[in-house]
Amino acid sequence: LVIIPFAWLRANAKPIKYAFIKILNVAINLGLNLFLLLWLKDLATESSLLASIYRPNFEINYIFIANLVASAVTLLIMLPFYFKITYTFNTNLWKQMIRYAFPVLIAGVAFSINETFDRILLDKLLPENIAKTEIGMYSACYKLGMFMTLFVTAYKLGVEPFFFSHANTENPKKNYARILEYFVIFGSVILLGVVVFADVLKVILIGDEAYWQAMLIVPIILLANLCLGIYHNLSVWYKITDRTKFGAYISVFGAFLTLLLNIWLIPKISYVGSALATLAAYASMMMISYYFGKKYYPIPYNLKKISVYLLLSIGLSAITFYGFRGNYVVGISALIVFLGLVFQLEKNDLRKLLKQS
Repeated sequence: LVIIPFAWLRANAKPIKYAFIKILNVAINLGLNLFLLLWLKDLATESSLLASIYRPNFEINYIFIANLVASAVTLLIMLPFYFKITYTFNTNLWKQMIRYAFPVLIAGVAFSINETFDRILLDKLLPENIAKTEIGMYSACYKLGMFMTLFVTAYKLGVEPFFFSHANTENPKKNYARILEYFVIFGSVILLGVVVFADVLKVILIGDEAYWQAMLIVPIILLANLCLGIYHNLSVWYKITDRTKFGAYISVFGAFLTLLLNIWLIPKISYVGSALATLAAYASMMMISYYFGKKYYPIPYNLKKISVYLLLSIGLSAITFYGFRGNYVVGISALIVFLGLVFQLEKNDLRKLLKQS
């Protein structure tokens, strides 16, 4: 019930209100989880009111309750939206929306397969005595990819309204091309930065040394999510031209490739196979989208510059992680070199931005 009001906020360029309500939802959810799981038991001994709330061995239920309360508060905040609408049913518009949105639904289901089936297949295809341990290590180290995932998700939420609002402007394709360059720059910096400081981050985010064995998948997962973000950028062509069926085709292909590669690779190389399958799926989706986009809605992407950023970031990440891991002199030097190149290539645009500000 809050999806449509949130979509309205995005479409009408109200990012501050959107972000405030989203952050409030997270804060309430997190605060209630902390209270119910960590503090309620002790406080219940001092207060009869809190004692009536506390239930032993009720932790899983408390998590659901916290989520429910946070969602309910969000709905209450967004509820006025529903009283400002004139309710009519437009059959032609409904048909148009279904034609546009149903392939997006299929793409969403396929995307869920890409995101979740690796754990399911690891559990099914690995020997029973090691499956749970391998999944635990894989899931723990997968968390280091959240820096790229958060960046891609936040970017996608912000850029999609821009794509649609600028579709009929004087030169939208030039803007779309430039946006992809900026995305690749920031994504490449995140890739290299997380890889350089991966051993610091693992202590903070993973903690249990038993899971560190799976750290070799971190660069693979980061790169996979960067490819996914590029795919989201490239997907503008089928959204703008109402060819969303291509989004479904591409996502279904990615899901099929994910399943096929996981089934083939997991028995051979365990969770590394799952990580490689994720990378292969997202990289393939990225390249297929670019191919069809060039045919149906050609955008003048600066492939030379984008390739330089990507290849240099990937190369430096591979060298620092697999060749000089833990050597922060080499790692930080690589990061400085990359940032220096970005500054050199983008300095004219940076000067223009500084003058405008």
